[in-house]
Amino acid sequence: MSAPRTSSPLLVGGAVAVAVPGVVMSLGGLSLTPPVDALIYGLAIVGAAFLLSWAAEAAQVDISAGLAIALLALVAVLPEYAVDFVFTIQGGNAYAEFGPTCLPPGSTEQSPCGLALANMTGANRILVGVGWALVVLLAAIRLRTSAGRSGELGDGGTNHREGHATRVTLSRTDSVPLMFLLLATLYSLTLPLRVSITFVDLVVLVGIFVAYSIRVARAPAEDPDLIGPSAWIGEKATTPRRTWYIGLFVLAAAIIIACAEHFADALVETGTELGISQFFLVQWLAPLASEAPELLVAGLYAWRLKTTDALATLVSSKVNQWSLLVGTLPLVFALAAGSFNGLPIDVDQREELLLTAAQSLFAVALLVTLSISVKGALALLGLFVAQFLLAAFLPAALQETELLILSAVYVVLAVVLFVRQRKALVTLFRDGLRTPYSELTKENA
Repeated sequence: MSAPRTSSPLLVGGAVAVAVPGVVMSLGGLSLTPPVDALIYGLAIVGAAFLLSWAAEAAQVDISAGLAIALLALVAVLPEYAVDFVFTIQGGNAYAEFGPTCLPPGSTEQSPCGLALANMTGANRILVGVGWALVVLLAAIRLRTSAGRSGELGDGGTNHREGHATRVTLSRTDSVPLMFLLLATLYSLTLPLRVSITFVDLVVLVGIFVAYSIRVARAPAEDPDLIGPSAWIGEKATTPRRTWYIGLFVLAAAIIIACAEHFADALVETGTELGISQFFLVQWLAPLASEAPELLVAGLYAWRLKTTDALATLVSSKVNQWSLLVGTLPLVFALAAGSFNGLPIDVDQREELLLTAAQSLFAVALLVTLSISVKGALALLGLFVAQFLLAAFLPAALQETELLILSAVYVVLAVVLFVRQRKALVTLFRDGLRTPYSELTKENA
């Protein structure tokens, strides 16, 4: 465990201070203007997300390594769950009132049901297109600034330099989350063919998540290498340590509960007031607020060349969002709508789901050998930037074609990589699903 910094208590206090205005506004029923409200509530969620990340990292001291990574990944995306559930509940209420369109007759507004899926697809694409690429590119930059240093990284990962290319290699144990991500991705490719996300999808996707959790819970315990506030908490005696991270969990959850709905409403109102697409704000701005701390933590680990920890956590987060989050949406929707018909998927959302699933397939294909190069990271980032810019500036009439073309590019590239690395794919299936952890960890012994 790295030594805690004296500034750690100030960082914790700063995260709490950032959240205070949003909590005060929420409890006091106060409102300024929609853009300012969105900013204040968004900052509160960011502060809460930092608290969650530090608490989850400190909790690694008391649980197994694999389960710790899964827990960290799950807790880190809780703000995203909260915001998406708010949109899903609003969609369910609209469905109960207006039927499958979730809108009154003749309305030209964005469907609340569509906003729930927009938030989910945006969060998933940011996590992979920005997060995964960020880890590799920061590690490459770090290596360049350290005079081309190479060799064993501090967390068991390995970095290889080939000319100007840097390849980040994961440990064999990372086959487990990657394999379950592949399973969830293959199933998710069927979602664009549906008219709704139903309880069948809940059973399958939540089942994948449960199986994944059971698998990683068997990972052996390790001494985590913590930094910043998580190290400051983690190095305390058992009772104070547990009191601290449980207290931070509770505090962060309270902040998120107080602010998530107001943040969602303020975003939608901001779009209406400023003439900005509500769909665009919900798909890209809201996930940036909820994912920012996780991306920052991963970036810090990558800068310290702790690339295995950084990338493994982001892969686990993707498993969570692409299985548990998507799987629970129909349950939340049903409770709000009073109907078991499922969360409606309109034509536009089918294309968004297809693109998100296709990106996920390509990302897994890049990591099928448990390594990813700078070239692969740039491909992830470049394709993400392309879809973001096209969504921002392309006329709505042309966006359908853009989504389909980008989806096809992702799928074709993924198939090519899987065919080229078919032996590695077989190994991934075996190690991810069957090989005991005692054998997976031999390389790190």
